[in-house]
Amino acid sequence: MSAPASAPVITLLCWRDLEHPQGGGSERYIQRVGAELARRGARVTLLTAAFPGCDAETVVDGVRIIRRGGRLSVYPRALLILAGARLGIGPLRGIFPDVVVDTQNGVPFFASLLTRRVVVLVHHCHREQWPVAGPVLSRIGWWIESRLSPWAHRHRRYVTVSAPSRDELVGLGVDPTRISVVRAGIDPPHAVDVAADEYRIVALSRLVPHKQVEHALGVVAALRTDIPDLTLDVVGGGWWGDRLRAHAEALDIADRVHFHGHVSEARKHELLASAHVHLMPSRKEGWGIAVIEAAQHGVPTIGYRCSAGLTDSIEDGVTGLLVDGPAELAAATRELLENPDEARSLGTAAREAAAGYSWSATADGFTAVFEQVLAPR
Repeated sequence: MSAPASAPVITLLCWRDLEHPQGGGSERYIQRVGAELARRGARVTLLTAAFPGCDAETVVDGVRIIRRGGRLSVYPRALLILAGARLGIGPLRGIFPDVVVDTQNGVPFFASLLTRRVVVLVHHCHREQWPVAGPVLSRIGWWIESRLSPWAHRHRRYVTVSAPSRDELVGLGVDPTRISVVRAGIDPPHAVDVAADEYRIVALSRLVPHKQVEHALGVVAALRTDIPDLTLDVVGGGWWGDRLRAHAEALDIADRVHFHGHVSEARKHELLASAHVHLMPSRKEGWGIAVIEAAQHGVPTIGYRCSAGLTDSIEDGVTGLLVDGPAELAAATRELLENPDEARSLGTAAREAAAGYSWSATADGFTAVFEQVLAPR
């Protein structure tokens, strides 16, 4: 069903979409926001990168998705499509957006070169993640993220997903009055007919270096003698997966670790519900949607305090546990496995907290920001 002529026109820019093999939480966030805005009558388009076997254009949940370019070329290709919209050529000819959401996954699209009506979406800053790009690209990338982008967007509105991420942006010189915290929502929990196994732990994550899933494998290795029935489900895929499988072999725990790869939503929730504890040893998180997805099933998360965003999604000692390093991660996991009443108490509080999040509320937050962007000067 097409949107009415008076419906707002919104263009979302993101380097990947959820069907991309490396799509994760940030992609879920932008697409669920787009779907909710489309449901409310907005005309929403997502410009994103192509990947092998993908459709160049498709519609998902009312959002038109246009895929062009690759990991780096998606940035200029998206800007060319926006410029074409103004000139009356290309896939968006004649449909220049009222508002553009420019997702900065380390590097923004710089849509503000074409319009002032831009909202910059930042999940978290990437200082700790840039080294994986190599010595040259990492320096360029961090300079763009920490110096050029704050200057180029000094008059733009920002949205971020947690209070710690807001503080990081302020530390880079972004005016705090221009930053809105809009936390992720959550879909209603899938009904599952499984019981939690007190010796099963789960890690729901993209398999990339900064997620540090190796630390979850280290927990299994550290506890395997004292808890011989302990198993770990690793749910998610990514280019680091082969390294993790090799690491499990090297630790002699391959028979205790199940790599499920990308799974359906129903299967994901079955695996979460069957676990006793969820581990999230990520070096950096903007907020951590997986924390709330596990919480829906009464499964508490143990994560790192230094990740920044998890200090917002986990209330330490109430809905989960925050620890400092691999040794404490293993010790906290042992504590909850050996004290199921404590784990249940944390899980119950986590489930109650998760009930307060929805994608409708997230879309409300964006609508309020759009009103500020579109207000007459």
